[in-house]
Amino acid sequence: MSQFDHNHAAALKYSLDSPHSAPVVVASGSGYIAEKIIEVAQDSNVPVYHDDSLASLLTQLEVGSEIPPELYQAIVDIYIYFLNYSIKKTEKRDFTTPETNENTK
Repeated sequence: MSQFDHNHAAALKYSLDSPHSAPVVVASGSGYIAEKIIEVAQDSNVPVYHDDSLASLLTQLEVGSEIPPELYQAIVDIYIYFLNYSIKKTEKRDFTTPETNENTK
């Protein structure tokens, strides 16, 4: 058992090249399945957002189905959260080049 009690988990996929107009549920489950979904995401460096209420709603959808319009705003908020996180993480990196040794010129 992990350090967190994951009652529900869902994985979504969205691609601009997709024939779907909204994100699609690609995995969902509760209990052990939820833990495995989170484990696979973390092992694959896929960001994980913890919201058991939203996950509970998403697990009621069939795998392969688009999220309903009622959930669009919640999903957009999560995508924005991850986008901002990614930008902040990039800004924290040190992009300076090593100092040039005067003797090597």
